[in-house]
Amino acid sequence: MFKGNKKVPVKEGETYKVKIEDIGKGGDGIARVEGFVIFVPETKKGDEVDIKIKSVKNKFAFGEKI
Repeated sequence: MFKGNKKVPVKEGETYKVKIEDIGKGGDGIARVEGFVIFVPETKKGDEVDIKIKSVKNKFAFGEKI
């Protein structure tokens, strides 16, 4: 789980407004919700986008621009 007992702050299918803070090795933008990492393809650093969560893992999630 995310940081021990702390619950994952995002859920599959939900939408969030995020700011892309960095770019990952694979080229996906990296955003955070309550410190939890979300990879967002087709974004660049500094973008502010609305995303929909597609998949949630223990330590990160994948989202897509909407």
